[in-house]
Amino acid sequence: MTRILLIDDDEAVRRATAIMLEARGFEVVTVDGGQRGIETIKAAPFDVVIVDLFMPDMDGLATTRAIRELSPHTPIIAVSGFMFHGRCPSMPDFHPMAAEAGAIAALYKPLRANELVQAIEDAMRAAERCS
Repeated sequence: MTRILLIDDDEAVRRATAIMLEARGFEVVTVDGGQRGIETIKAAPFDVVIVDLFMPDMDGLATTRAIRELSPHTPIIAVSGFMFHGRCPSMPDFHPMAAEAGAIAALYKPLRANELVQAIEDAMRAAERCS
């Protein structure tokens, strides 16, 4: 069974995403922030990590970089509810920033089940090619 670590400060997002993924056969562990995510990845391996980019305790870019150092081959999917790109020209698109930090994919919230599952499957295939 594919193990997924979901790091997001929003409890409703964690709950809804976990239910959505568990219904599709994934094992999901959720934590409420970057520091807890780092502690969790130190304690146990995961097949994929999903990390929110905008969190109060430790932003998702810093979290992604830290996880990349601890577990270089674990694919990371960045997610964000902020849809700046195209709406506010002065705000950067987070996709390139997430990729630079080490994320293999970036998705906007609200997460759609098929899109998220496809990103997980793509991330796992990419990780297999790299190992």
